[in-house]
Amino acid sequence: MARILVVEDQRKLLQALKQGLAEEQFDVLTAETAEAGFYLASTQSVDLMVLDRMLPGRDGVEVVKELRRAGHRFPVLMLTARDQVQDRIQGLDAGADDYLVKPFDFGELLARIRALLRRRQPHRNFVLRVDDLEVDLLARRVIRAGEEIVLSPREFELLEYLMQQPGRTVTREELSREVWKEPTVMTNVIDVCVMQLRKKVERSGLKQLLCTVRGVGYVVREPS
Repeated sequence: MARILVVEDQRKLLQALKQGLAEEQFDVLTAETAEAGFYLASTQSVDLMVLDRMLPGRDGVEVVKELRRAGHRFPVLMLTARDQVQDRIQGLDAGADDYLVKPFDFGELLARIRALLRRRQPHRNFVLRVDDLEVDLLARRVIRAGEEIVLSPREFELLEYLMQQPGRTVTREELSREVWKEPTVMTNVIDVCVMQLRKKVERSGLKQLLCTVRGVGYVVREPS
């Protein structure tokens, strides 16, 4: 699940964007000021930033410049009420990757976000396979031994993360941070989710792919 940071000082628009993006299965962080947005961008794992140009206290162009100087390379989609060509050139030259003029259609915003995310990961494999288990990231479908498995959103995200690094043991702390997007999640919450996932994936007569590494975490690996 891609994480998007939205920085917008119009509270009603900010909440609408947050709700709309969440419904499209994005993990959304929000900020209403340039300072809060820069702090989140600097301290959190962010895949893309939607940034209003005209923010109280500091212009969005300056925020982009500072982020690029600090080494942050995630794509930035800038929102603005200014529709002059020179304004767009200034934003793009500062380090923004795309520009959208207000008012805009939410569908177009989504299309631009997806395009930027694809551009960032041109070689990403959207179908993950381990033995007879297949995860289609675009269709969000899971198939095991030719049969489709229905997972909850959290179960899908957990399986996706484990499948992206087959053979590597992933700690509960890492799952807490990367899947739950929280610094600390109670161990039993993670263990219960893994148990529910295992019941669906490890059906009777199939090889065990989702394994527990006692005292450490979990791993998806090819059966020996």
